[in-house]
Amino acid sequence: MAGHSKWANIQHRKGKQDAKRGKIFTRLIKEITVAARLGGGDPTGNPRLRLAMEKAYEQNMPKDNVERAIKRGSGELEGVEYQELRYEGYGINGAAVMVDCMTDNKTRTVADVRHAFTKYGGNLGTDGCVAFMFKHCGQMIFAPGTNEDALMEVALNTGAEDIINNDDGSIEVITGPYDFVEVKQRLEAAGFKPEMGEVTMKPDSEVIFTGDDAVKMQKLLDALEDCDDVQEVYTTAVIEE
Repeated sequence: MAGHSKWANIQHRKGKQDAKRGKIFTRLIKEITVAARLGGGDPTGNPRLRLAMEKAYEQNMPKDNVERAIKRGSGELEGVEYQELRYEGYGINGAAVMVDCMTDNKTRTVADVRHAFTKYGGNLGTDGCVAFMFKHCGQMIFAPGTNEDALMEVALNTGAEDIINNDDGSIEVITGPYDFVEVKQRLEAAGFKPEMGEVTMKPDSEVIFTGDDAVKMQKLLDALEDCDDVQEVYTTAVIEE
C-alpha cells in the first residue's frame, strides 16, 4: 500500500459503521435469511450462514433475532423473499464501484442505485465492467505493533492465503471466503484479535483520493450505502482524511 494510511482509513470506517448500527442489523437479517434459504438452516453445513451469524453476534444482535431470520429463510416462518442483485459502475476519476443489494422490488432498487450514481458524478455500468478488479476473500487487519513473525506463523498454519505488511505498520491476513471464520477463530485462540475482519471484495489496486475529489467520491459512496436495499459497497477508491 503506497503511502496512505490503511489504519486511519479502517478506523474511520469503523466509526461510520457504529453510527449506522440500526441499518447494519437490517442488512445482517437479510443476509441470514437469504443464506438459510439457499443453503439450509444448519450453519455447520452452510458456510455462508455461519459467516452471517458470526457477523451478527459480533454486532451484538440478539440470538432471537438471528433464529427468527434463519426460520424465515428456511421456510419455518413466513417472510419476504429477497433477490440478490449486483450493480457495477464508476465514480469520480473512473474509480470502480460495485454495489451488492438484496431486494423484494428490483425496479425500486435499480432506480435508487442509478439515481445515487448520477446525482454524485458517477455512472452505472454494465454487468462485469469492474468485477474483475476485485477478489472475493476474507480479510483481517491487525493493529500496528502486532508481532508480525508470530502472527504469520499462526496464520499460515491455519490456512491463510497471504500476509500483507502495510506502510503504516498494520498487517493484513487474507483467507479464502469460506475459510475466514475458522482462520479468524484460530487466530483469536492464539491471542491475535483483528481490529477488523470480514469477507469482502478486495480491490486488486487502489486509487487515492484527496481534496475536493475525495469529498465528491465520499458523497457518492455515502449515497449508495444509504439506499435501503444496498447490502455492501466495494470500491477501488481510498479516501484520505
